[in-house]
Amino acid sequence: MKPAGLSSKESFSKDPAEALEQLMEAFGTVVMRTAYFYTGDRHLAEDISQEVFLRAYRNWSSFRGDSAVKTWLTTICVNVCRDKTGVRMYTEQPTDPIRLEQDRTFNVEDEALQRLEKSEVLQHVLRLPIPFQEALYLYYYLELTTKEIAEATASPEGTIRNRLHRAREALARAMNKEETTHDEYGS
Repeated sequence: MKPAGLSSKESFSKDPAEALEQLMEAFGTVVMRTAYFYTGDRHLAEDISQEVFLRAYRNWSSFRGDSAVKTWLTTICVNVCRDKTGVRMYTEQPTDPIRLEQDRTFNVEDEALQRLEKSEVLQHVLRLPIPFQEALYLYYYLELTTKEIAEATASPEGTIRNRLHRAREALARAMNKEETTHDEYGS
């Protein structure tokens, strides 16, 4: 079953140059944020984003469209990030790279991201092991399915489901522990 809508290859131009522009417009922010999530470095994330779209341009004609375009680009991005960073992800609190651009005006998306960054949930997520962080990010933030995450990370789908399950449990334990600690001290 092929993906429909903007997710399918058919919704983009057959010409690689035109498709590249369309891909950058549709998924540029997703690729940049994913690269930043893995690296924690805005400039490296920009370089990785360029590399991702360069690879997409070079391989557009050979991309069969068996997966969603977003999944395909995420797979490329994850692989480039892993190559550049040696598979480790940034462990400090990420900042949305789009907000780092001073030319941008403040919008609702930025406000939502700012609240997310400050949330205690994110703080707990960032304390989890890297495979758990990755699974949660790809599942909840990029809204990929477990099958798409498995494709993007070259991991079995069962492993992804297991990581998500264990990450949720660890997150719940950490948050319950903190809540108990706050209750003990009257906070």
